[in-house]
Amino acid sequence: MGHLLSKNGYRLKKRTRKLHHKKKKKRNCFLQGPCMLCFIVHSNSSGLDDDSDHLEASTNGCRHNSVTGISVPGVGGVGIGAAAASKLAERYATLASPEDCSKFLLSPRELAIWEGQGRSLLSAVPAKLIPPPVLFRSAGVSVTVPIPVPVPGCTSDYTEMVCKRKCSEVQRCTPCKQPRCAFAAPDGGLENGGVGGGGGEAASNSESGHCHLPLCPLPSSSSSSASSSSSSSSSPADGCCGLGLHADLPHSSDSSPCCLHHYDDCQSRSSDAADHLSINHLPSSILLKVLSHLTVKERCLCASLVCKYWRDLCLDFQFWKQIDLSGLQQVNDDLLVKISSRRQNVTEINISDCRGVHDHGVSSLASHCPGLQKYTAYRCKQLGDISLAALATHCPLLVKVHVGNQDKLTDAALKKMGERCSELKDIHLGQCYGISDEGMMALARGCPKLQRLYLQENKMVTDQSVRAVAENCPELQFVGFMGCPVTSQGVIHLTALRNLSVLDLRHISELNNETVMEVVRKCRNLSSLNLCLNWSINDRCVEIIAKEGRSLKELYLVSCKITDHALIAIGQYSSTIETVDAGWCKAITDQGATQIAQSSKSLRYLGLMRCDKVNEETVERLVVQYPHIVFSTVMQDCKRTLERAYQMGWSPNTSNSS
Repeated sequence: MGHLLSKNGYRLKKRTRKLHHKKKKKRNCFLQGPCMLCFIVHSNSSGLDDDSDHLEASTNGCRHNSVTGISVPGVGGVGIGAAAASKLAERYATLASPEDCSKFLLSPRELAIWEGQGRSLLSAVPAKLIPPPVLFRSAGVSVTVPIPVPVPGCTSDYTEMVCKRKCSEVQRCTPCKQPRCAFAAPDGGLENGGVGGGGGEAASNSESGHCHLPLCPLPSSSSSSASSSSSSSSSPADGCCGLGLHADLPHSSDSSPCCLHHYDDCQSRSSDAADHLSINHLPSSILLKVLSHLTVKERCLCASLVCKYWRDLCLDFQFWKQIDLSGLQQVNDDLLVKISSRRQNVTEINISDCRGVHDHGVSSLASHCPGLQKYTAYRCKQLGDISLAALATHCPLLVKVHVGNQDKLTDAALKKMGERCSELKDIHLGQCYGISDEGMMALARGCPKLQRLYLQENKMVTDQSVRAVAENCPELQFVGFMGCPVTSQGVIHLTALRNLSVLDLRHISELNNETVMEVVRKCRNLSSLNLCLNWSINDRCVEIIAKEGRSLKELYLVSCKITDHALIAIGQYSSTIETVDAGWCKAITDQGATQIAQSSKSLRYLGLMRCDKVNEETVERLVVQYPHIVFSTVMQDCKRTLERAYQMGWSPNTSNSS
């Protein structure tokens, strides 16, 4: 408010616009000290005496507005003491109406002129200088005007003052959050050279034309009015503007508060900083985490070509611990040799469907990576015993070997693994037609920690292999002999496996019901049983499975010789089975599907694919009645597929269909 009374107040907006286009000029404080209107009184006094108590302003104590010609009695920076300033401010706090405020702001001579002309005093004073009506004292009510004045000897409340012009010679510094106001020191004076107590430092600063007060930018009229109204209800302890912002500024005269910077300076500095920002400025650990979400192909063919720094990051050792090269036709022996020579800490590699890799490349990898633990090479028909023997020789820590569908593998490789790989826990030898009982027995004797064993259509694996595995590998949890020429005499040995949880006996030609029931009774941890394509499995076997399988959750009976009684028994006796697949069981009707859905509390999936005696209308009704169960039929699967396609944004091409 004090700026509006200064002689250069009308140039404020013009100068503000210029500051955005040219370098800031050094400025001196216009008022050479605090303006009277910057004081805020925390006083409950009822007022002062009559108008005869007017104070005589000093030479610097009265500023005239060059536009209105109004003279305002002010407080000089050094020409008036704290007692006079306190008395003047207390008088300002006792004003009861806008007219009294106008009389207070006008000089005696100007007041006589306006009263002589009979004109309203409110028209003689700019509206900006008249406080809101809510701040005036009402009759019989004591109002505290929240503008404190320095009173010598007062210890309860300290002074606050804001000079809303920028000081001269303010140093640039990084913008940061700072209080907009300064607070008085306990001795009654303001910090950073305030006028409390009339100290000599403030006088010297005023004489030199420099103001070292913590200054704030000029607020807008709307914000100032809002802050003045809100400050009337806040206590002095609330800090600046009642927001609780307290500053502990240094006492030296060369301090430069960060709140003095222009907004355009902050904008220019931030824009310059943004120009120099780059993703490469992130810590390398964060960039490595970002690159870890890419595949090996994306890192090698895309990310590593960005720059040398990214190339080095893509070659970081953590990316080459687990290498997935499956399906990449560019992979050959030379690449494996380079990887093994540079990255000797490889622990896992997948070269499935890589037709360019041969025994030489895998042997080189094994010789340079003794810490290899997991090796996967599905459908690599060009690989033989040499590669697997090299892995067994140089990588004694192997725990996983998946080499399904490799025709050239023989018992020699399994014997080598049985001799060297005592830590092996997981092996997949499906469709390796050169393997026989001799190799399987050697493997079982040398790998007692085996937990997962899967064989599929290994035509030379018989009951001898099943017995050897059951006797030498007590920790087995997953066993699969799909399509192998084993019989019930070999399967019965699996009852010794107390930890068995998953058993795959699909397409076992000589498997009887008694053997299956005995396995279910003895293997109490069995949770998944697959009996698909076994024509000997009947309703009685399924009933015993439902009664004895206390931990069973999945039961697959595709193409088995069962009827509705099997489904009814599952719903009646089992409280754990969640998945039942009875597809291609031609004797299943609407009755079996309905009763298992009604009686089973745990059922979540019922497979009825190609159960031709189950009507689609019945399935639709069951879908509505039991929404927690997924019913699998041709029509239901098609509907779910279309629904997923619509969710992914697919829409039918109506133009082509028409």
